[in-house]
Amino acid sequence: MTNAASPMIGFVAGSLALTAANSAAHAACPIELAVYGDAQSGSEIDFTPTGTSATVTNSFRMILDNNVVLNGIVMWSSGEARPNGSLMYKCPEGDTTGDELAACTPWHGVIYTSDDKGSIGLLPAEGVEAPKTLILPDLGPMLHQSTAYGGSGFSKVPSDVFTLKGCQE
Repeated sequence: MTNAASPMIGFVAGSLALTAANSAAHAACPIELAVYGDAQSGSEIDFTPTGTSATVTNSFRMILDNNVVLNGIVMWSSGEARPNGSLMYKCPEGDTTGDELAACTPWHGVIYTSDDKGSIGLLPAEGVEAPKTLILPDLGPMLHQSTAYGGSGFSKVPSDVFTLKGCQE
């Protein structure tokens, strides 16, 4: 009886291992569907598919308290390749001048990532698994100085670090 049971146990164990491997593969979240959160303020970053833009590699929005939403894009620089992110708040539609764009962009900078081992990298373009942590240098201080802060705007300033919370369906 032991000899007959061994192949069955091996088959079941192998099937469970294959199922677990397939579940892990399906559990991976692509960056364009990732949702990140900041524990300090409760703010969230939700990535969305960019579409067919030739220059924008990632699109996202930052949701702050009081339902303040900042629209974000990432464009990789040429030369020294870096994912340059920008968060915009109530920008005018259509053609805008550089000064108008600067006035409605409360944060811009390189977006860094970190994995479980603490290795630092750069934000990937779409189609890649979402990193565990995002780092937006000087985000808090720059947003604190923005026109979106205070009054009828947001009141809780996020930190510079956001962790992966989940994946949109």
